[in-house]
Amino acid sequence: MTAIDDFVARYAAVYEHSPWVAERVAPLAADIDDVERLAALMADCVDNASREQQLELIRAHPDLAVKAGSAGELTEDSSEEQASAGLDRCSPSEFERFQALNAAYRDKFGFPFVMAVRGSSRAEILDAFAARLDNDRDLEFETALAEIHKIASLRLAAMRVTT
Repeated sequence: MTAIDDFVARYAAVYEHSPWVAERVAPLAADIDDVERLAALMADCVDNASREQQLELIRAHPDLAVKAGSAGELTEDSSEEQASAGLDRCSPSEFERFQALNAAYRDKFGFPFVMAVRGSSRAEILDAFAARLDNDRDLEFETALAEIHKIASLRLAAMRVTT
């Protein structure tokens, strides 16, 4: 395997179901070991992708507080991130509220609500969810991309800690 192949294999999952980010960045970043520089290069790649690719990236993210098997399987990273925020331990009323907000959000914007949930409580996430429903589509599109970049940065940092 080449350094580029190794890079893609290692970082393909940083952006949810979107290995194209690692594939495009690999020739520029195969030798970079600084998490912040790597995160910036990957974010720049996404920010310069077509609007269609950005929308596909947003749509690659799962709904929040979805029970396993309900709407496709969560990736290991997403599952851990949601569990860290207690989304796997919702009360029946919280779970119902998440499902209603997921549906309302998708109906309004055409993509899932994306939030870097690690370190947030269920109440904070529900409050952000409800508040962001008042945004227009363009603002919410940009907010989703910003949250995706936060998720990617957290995933990169976690990879550095565990290796």
